[in-house]
Amino acid sequence: MRERRSGERFVISLPVRIRWKGEDGKEVTQEGLTENVGPHGTLIYLPRNLPLVGGKVSLTVTEDPKSEVTVTAEVIRLERNAAHPQAALNLLDNLREWKKKVWETAGQTIANQQPEELDDWN
Repeated sequence: MRERRSGERFVISLPVRIRWKGEDGKEVTQEGLTENVGPHGTLIYLPRNLPLVGGKVSLTVTEDPKSEVTVTAEVIRLERNAAHPQAALNLLDNLREWKKKVWETAGQTIANQQPEELDDWN
């Protein structure tokens, strides 16, 4: 199977709010966490219900309440693990803001957490 993702992904847990229309037509809102973020998509953990594959969702990263980032995304894959249900999302709009405020910030956060390499003089 060929890898279809483009760009580096960062494993980082950010709080998110996701909204979509359920099968009954009513809006569903859930809070969850990202598992990883990339420049064009993300994998999120949702504790209860999952949206349908192919469905459109509104995803808001709520890490910084003063500077929330909201994008529209399409559900491309589900992991129906009862203990850890996940949805893979492909972003459809607001990519510039996502890359700047979410993806690049995640990369900087990860880089700042990396321990410095030890010099080996032996």
